[in-house]
Amino acid sequence: MAESNINLWGSPGHAIEYLAKADTIPHRTAGESALLEFLPGKLSRVLDLGSGDGRLLTIVKLASPSASAVAVDFSPPMLDRLRARFADDPSVQIVVHDLDEPLPTSLGEFDAVVSSFAIHHLAHNRKRALFEEVFRLLTPGGVFLNLEHVASPTHALHERFLRALNVEPGDEDPSNKLLDVEAQLGWLRSIGFVDVDCHWKWRELALLAGTKCNGARV
Repeated sequence: MAESNINLWGSPGHAIEYLAKADTIPHRTAGESALLEFLPGKLSRVLDLGSGDGRLLTIVKLASPSASAVAVDFSPPMLDRLRARFADDPSVQIVVHDLDEPLPTSLGEFDAVVSSFAIHHLAHNRKRALFEEVFRLLTPGGVFLNLEHVASPTHALHERFLRALNVEPGDEDPSNKLLDVEAQLGWLRSIGFVDVDCHWKWRELALLAGTKCNGARV
């Protein structure tokens, strides 16, 4: 299947439609729980890529309340939700940025970079470039934890995934640019991440992770 160049996430209507059903994604909480298991024991600073309404960052902050955070998104409805959710939390900085563009170098360094169902909207070459940018932003020993929508190995399995979500094939999000797990794990290894693995998976939902080893060069 050819890679789509469509991205509807700049549309307020598309973002609002997603928010209405986000909490109904099957097994999402299991993936989020798995992500929490691999956060550093002492988390000082975390970056959340494609924060949406702040659901994942809220969970991370509950697990590590002393951590400061940077939340990145570009969708106006998502940014409104983010600002409302963290209005009374000065430890959370909200940055307006489209992940199609390189991450600002002014963001600083982080002990963890997390993301939840966002990066699969990027073209494959941009996904890989973003992984390299994440590697540079991590402190030695820092982790990249990407809870992601990935491609099924076969079309039949993809159709079964859609049925599990009660989604008709014609109603799929045309912004999706799905890529298989192994390709993404291979990218992480080639960039220099260690302990690279898929720590959790349910059908097309997966937690992909890697660590920047101590002494790794930027």
